Amino acid sequence: MSTPHNEANLGDIAKTVIMPGDPLRAKYIAENFLEDYKLVNQVRGMYAFTGKYKGKDVTVMASGMGMPSMGIYAYELYKFYEVENIIRIGSCGAYKPELKLFDIILTEKVFSESNFALTLNNDNCHIVEGNSKLNSIIEKTANETNTKIVKGNTVCTDCFDVYMTDVNKFLERVPADFNPIGAEMEAFALFYTAKMLNKKASCLMSVVDSKYIKEVATSEERQTGLNNMIKLALDSSLELD
Repeated sequence: MSTPHNEANLGDIAKTVIMPGDPLRAKYIAENFLEDYKLVNQVRGMYAFTGKYKGKDVTVMASGMGMPSMGIYAYELYKFYEVENIIRIGSCGAYKPELKLFDIILTEKVFSESNFALTLNNDNCHIVEGNSKLNSIIEKTANETNTKIVKGNTVCTDCFDVYMTDVNKFLERVPADFNPIGAEMEAFALFYTAKMLNKKASCLMSVVDSKYIKEVATSEERQTGLNNMIKLALDSSLELD
């Protein structure tokens, strides 16, 4: 079995998928954290690797950038490959001055102006939550491994917020009580697709830029400097069915 975007056969992909945006980050994770891994998809260069982490099967697959790309891959994984859990691991921009580069955020709720839900499912939805059970497992794992995380609401945008002509105008349109701590571009599509298909999804992100920090992480740092977040996601996967 395959889909237009995934050449893997049913059974090639584990019940839990760790999902970075960057295909090279997926390759990095497989090479540095998994045992007995194999490449199960490379259509459009969107690598997926399935292997073992501490003896448990797990798949690492890239999502690409943006909600349309995430929406396609998450839908196919849940619908056609019997995936139960997806943990997105990505990068984000920080909207709070206390957040520093490479701090780890666990998203509770995500807001988007996008019509993703309306187009996909005729649902005028703009706020969706991560799965509470999956988030609880990640938080418990973080406590057990002494990994600092910051929980909060985030926004999911249709364009890179650094390129917005006026990000403050965008923030004025976010519900007044939502209080976002960061921004990225994929979580809404993941969370909504999981909710629609009765699956589980969470989003972990490392801060790589900020409204309050002039320094911006390089592409090399984004790929290799996120090991704490990667390990947290993988350790959490050990607790999942």
